[in-house]
Amino acid sequence: MLTQEQNDLICRAGPGTPGGEFMRRYWQPVALARELPAGGAPVEVELLSEKLVLFRDEQGKPNLIIRRCPHRGADLSYARVENGGLRCLYHGWLFSGDGHCLEQPGEPAGSTLKDKVKFAAYPCVDAGGLIFAYMGPGKPPRLPDLPFLRGATDHAWYTKIHHECNYLQGQEGNCDPQHLSVLHRFLPQGESHQPDLNRLLVADAAPRIEVVETGYGLRILAIRAGDSGSNLVRITNIVLPNYSSFDGGPMLNPKTNRIVPNMGYWVHWHVPINDTAHWKFSIAYRYDGPVDAAYQDEEFAFLDSKYASGRGMHNRFLQDREEMKTRTYAGLGRYFQEHDKFAVESQGPIFDRSTEFLGTADVAVMRMRRMMIEAVEDVKAGREPRYIVREGAPDPIDEMVVRSQNLAADVDVLSPWWKTA
Repeated sequence: MLTQEQNDLICRAGPGTPGGEFMRRYWQPVALARELPAGGAPVEVELLSEKLVLFRDEQGKPNLIIRRCPHRGADLSYARVENGGLRCLYHGWLFSGDGHCLEQPGEPAGSTLKDKVKFAAYPCVDAGGLIFAYMGPGKPPRLPDLPFLRGATDHAWYTKIHHECNYLQGQEGNCDPQHLSVLHRFLPQGESHQPDLNRLLVADAAPRIEVVETGYGLRILAIRAGDSGSNLVRITNIVLPNYSSFDGGPMLNPKTNRIVPNMGYWVHWHVPINDTAHWKFSIAYRYDGPVDAAYQDEEFAFLDSKYASGRGMHNRFLQDREEMKTRTYAGLGRYFQEHDKFAVESQGPIFDRSTEFLGTADVAVMRMRRMMIEAVEDVKAGREPRYIVREGAPDPIDEMVVRSQNLAADVDVLSPWWKTA
């Protein structure tokens, strides 16, 4: 349970809030790279409660600046991309991607007014299939050295899903391996792509959960009873400030390919649009070969052209009570992403954590919240929070491991067993 003050501290991410100052110390995904093709139109963006416009200049570099023209407030997402910046359609002022006014056609020759115009502009980079922005003070830290951002482009697949709730609700779901045994349960006549795993998850709905603090955040181990006296151990990682990595759905089409364990992993990156909505960037990363993009596209076909699901509070997530009898426990279809959407959106726009009753299985949720509060307090005190990596320093993300493994009962699950497994 959190106090209302603590809840606000880590949920509110707008400009000037302690949580917002914390979130701005890190690079954040702002869009899928395919949303901003070379030569394409500017894109409206809201990030951390700031209304912005994202555009590529003629050299293909992404830029992120305020959406309202600093002159008279016209919307710059309608602007022309030319001469290295955005030219407002209202009076023709030209704005660069680094926060300066370059031209003012209506001013007399010799005017220095343009030199006085400064506005919010944030550094951007392309990495993998994402565009990242840094909205904090000073020199940006290094971008996390994540393999899917620097490896072969076809080894990763990217999408995003719109959620009508605070980002922390989504991130807390990633800290909660127990819910896999309930929310995502398929019934005997269901359509699970991983029936053996579904069977083990359902059979042991009270996993032992161990949490280890790391330089990047938390390593969460869920230990369940496996077959023949073994332990099924699944490792999830929570990475500051707002993403996770875990063993998820198949990288390849299971109807046409043999699916072996630990081919790669999934990432969920929960990025605040504002305090009551967020994007979940969902990334599939395969270690040693291409991800089946066509299969993933099919699996996420429930999303519309704006990356939104048709299920929501407005239609009670299209829950099907007949489906609950034979196919899925929740009656919310076969897609885990939509199950999760129900769970986090039904908590309300910003969940009041002062009203909850936490149980044994919530140990990782509690540790993550405490870690977040400590990081916000670090920023308030003028210290760098956990997992800010500067040039020349080692990246703690190198410690990250994602595994799902059946281990003999005598193996110490807190040892680095994955190095020899």
